[in-house]
Amino acid sequence: MAIGIIPARLGSTRLPAKALAEIAGKSLIRHVVENAQRCSSLDRIIVATDDERIAAEAALSGVEGFMTRPDHPSGTDRIAEVAANLNGDIFINIQGDEPEISPFTIDSVVATLENGPDLDMATAACEIKELEEFVSPHRVKVVLDKMGRALYFSRAPIPHARADDPSGSPRLPDVALGHIGIYGYRKNALKRLVSLEPSALELCEKLEQLRALQAGMQIGVAVVSASATGIDTQADLDGFRTRHQLRASGN
Repeated sequence: MAIGIIPARLGSTRLPAKALAEIAGKSLIRHVVENAQRCSSLDRIIVATDDERIAAEAALSGVEGFMTRPDHPSGTDRIAEVAANLNGDIFINIQGDEPEISPFTIDSVVATLENGPDLDMATAACEIKELEEFVSPHRVKVVLDKMGRALYFSRAPIPHARADDPSGSPRLPDVALGHIGIYGYRKNALKRLVSLEPSALELCEKLEQLRALQAGMQIGVAVVSASATGIDTQADLDGFRTRHQLRASGN
C-alpha cells in the first residue's frame, strides 16, 4: 500500500499561513491535495498538520487530516509521526507548498520503490538545461550511478565539467540533473532516518537527504521531464496565481 502524506504547518518564516492562502477560491493546501488525487498509485492521502484549519481544508477535498505535534523540526519528522500509526509499505512525502508537482512524478517515485526492493528511499529529478539554474545554490543538483541511485546531492554545480575549459569557469555538463523535492520511504527506513542525528554533510549543505546517504541508505531517483516550483515567498504565490489564471483561461 502506498500512502501519500502532505505535511503542512501553519507557521512559515517567509510566508506565514501560506497553506491557507487563497488561489481561485481554493486554499493552497487544497490545490496540492487535488493534484495528489490525480495520481493512480496512491491508495490513501493524508494531510499532516499542526492546525485545525488546515485539517478542515483537507476534509473539504475529501481526504484525512491528521493532527501532529507542533514542535516537529521538519516535514519528514511530521510524516514519520503519522506513518508510525498506520499500516503501509510505502509513504510518499508530497510537499505541502508544491501545488504544481506532476501526478506523473508522484507515480514515478512510487514505482521506483515498488520496482527496487533493495531501495530504502526514492525521489525525483529532471534535466537542467540552463547554466544559470545549474550554478545557482538555490537549485539542488543530484548525480546518479548507472542503476539510477543517488551518489550525492549538492547546492554546488555537480558534476563539474572541467574538460576543454582552461579558465575553470562553470559550464553546463552533458548530464545535469536538478532535484525535485518529493520523497518516498519504506516504513522502516523512515523510522530509521528520523532517529539519526543530522550528519556532517547534511549540516554543511543544509540538505536532509544527505543524512540518509551518509548513513548508507539507498536512494533511487526517478528522472522525469517536469520540475515543480515551491511556494516560499509572496512572489512565488503571486506567480502561481498568475499561471493558474492563464491555464484556466486556456492561454
